[in-house]
Amino acid sequence: MLLEKIISISGKPGLYKLVSQLKNGFIIEEVTTKKKVSIGNSSQVSLLDNIAMFTFDKEVPLFEVFENIAKNYDYKETINHKSSEAELTEFMVASLPNYDTERVYNSDIKKLAQWYNILHKAGYITPESFVKAEAETTEGEATVEKEAPKKAAPKAEKPATPKVKASTGAKAAAKSTHRKMG
Repeated sequence: MLLEKIISISGKPGLYKLVSQLKNGFIIEEVTTKKKVSIGNSSQVSLLDNIAMFTFDKEVPLFEVFENIAKNYDYKETINHKSSEAELTEFMVASLPNYDTERVYNSDIKKLAQWYNILHKAGYITPESFVKAEAETTEGEATVEKEAPKKAAPKAEKPATPKVKASTGAKAAAKSTHRKMG
């Protein structure tokens, strides 16, 4: 599962996928309905890829917590985010046994359950989604290693070529801040 383009927007329900960047904002797509809209640069955006949950030992990336939930629930939907506090606590203990009970609030657990169910409904939670993410990363690294020497050779042969501007790949990460749940 790749969360790098999945975002949460403060004040808007649901999760969104970044589609492209505009001069003064972004085009986003709601993950379940696939409806596209634009948002301005002033929107408070959090990348799920940058969110982690507190444990007593360390911070665990949200991706890993989703993977634990998926395995515990056999890749099916989990409890409703409107469940009782006791049910949500039981869900959290099963998903991340050593979570920091003082820094992970009930509202964070509700959001975790809600986001997991949204991603499940949108088709992001499958046994293959967790395997593919690891395989794509490995394949991508191998491809970069093979292509790098090919790109370096032509540059050495053309020393008189003018400077080429490097694209920054305008990611919403520049807009987002590293956020912790809890």
